[in-house]
Amino acid sequence: MQLTLKTKPKRGTFGAVLAAMLAAGLHLAAGQAQAQAQAQEPLRIGVIAALTGPFANTGKPFEDGIKTYLQQYGDQVAGRKIEIIYRDDGGTNVDQSKRAAQELITRDKVSFLIGFSLTPSAMAVAPIATQAKMPMIVMNAVTNGITAKSPYMVRTSMTMHQMTGPFGTWSAKNKIGKVYTLVSDYSTGLDAEANFSKEFSAGGGKIVGSARVPLANPDYSPFIQRIKDEKPDALFFFAPGVEDGIGLLKAFSDKGLGKAGIKFLGVGDMTSETPTLEALGERTLGAVTVLNYAPTLDNEANKSFLKAYAAANPGRPPATFVTVAAYDTMGMIYETVRKLNGAVSGDKAMQVLAGMKRDSPRGPISIDPATRDIVQNMYIREVKKVNGKLVNEPIGVLRDVRPN
Repeated sequence: MQLTLKTKPKRGTFGAVLAAMLAAGLHLAAGQAQAQAQAQEPLRIGVIAALTGPFANTGKPFEDGIKTYLQQYGDQVAGRKIEIIYRDDGGTNVDQSKRAAQELITRDKVSFLIGFSLTPSAMAVAPIATQAKMPMIVMNAVTNGITAKSPYMVRTSMTMHQMTGPFGTWSAKNKIGKVYTLVSDYSTGLDAEANFSKEFSAGGGKIVGSARVPLANPDYSPFIQRIKDEKPDALFFFAPGVEDGIGLLKAFSDKGLGKAGIKFLGVGDMTSETPTLEALGERTLGAVTVLNYAPTLDNEANKSFLKAYAAANPGRPPATFVTVAAYDTMGMIYETVRKLNGAVSGDKAMQVLAGMKRDSPRGPISIDPATRDIVQNMYIREVKKVNGKLVNEPIGVLRDVRPN
């Protein structure tokens, strides 16, 4: 006869197991309750931008692009209602940028910080975003390498190198042998000059002269005469605002540089549809610029965007590359929130954002996982008259240009 001995459990084992099961259940219930509570709360997005002052030509398009996306796709995603909170820093007031970021994070409980018209603003907020583990998305500042300042920073605009380096290569390949450079005398202008000159020279071109103008209240007339006397094939120009484009192109035309066979090569929005083309008319014909967007791009995403833009922003100027960056930023945020089922945290959001790919009005875009900077097409655009209207017509495409 075999006896089976049943061992008596140690005292307290059942209680410990029961307690553990109860704790696990409570933790799960708490997590579910937290997720449900978060899903019911609005998801707030803080926008720090130049909404007034000389750089409002970036902040206002931010508003237009955000409004366009909300008009097209609604103000709810993954059960969260979207609330946009704007803070004006004038573009250059870094103390105001910092204060706005701190208030948006601690008082308004935002889940994303976006905007950043100029580099100083983005740089000032970077350590705050890092400390708070707050995703910040740069929609305009173009200085190379700034995403390295915070692991929570993503850029949806472009870098200066993306424009000027490839533009230098393109210029050398397109029968432009000698170039005179003229840029605003500050860090971004110097970057533009250095990047263009390096790649232009590497392609066989020659820089025959260079000049730098003050950032504030520049007078281009004496520089233009000097350039005309030098007789280059082209002038390469960079300045931070559309007003500079108007001033330079007016002097360029009035001094007869175009008639002397000198081409105008510009960066960014130096030939913006509004106000430059409207203000100068046919004096802009033949000007060539490099940018990541043109309203004339023939793709379905751009057609859909322009239609939504017109409906959302009646009476506003035409959409710009800044508008598109804001629009794409909202698209990335919505996709992130959807993938996280509405439960957004800084680290999880960054995992989704890094490496994201989208079809944009500007063409295919993606975020480089290593740098959190944007990879995109660059377009060589020439001012032409099409159907009686002056437009920036793409004449070349530089595909999948990396940020550095």
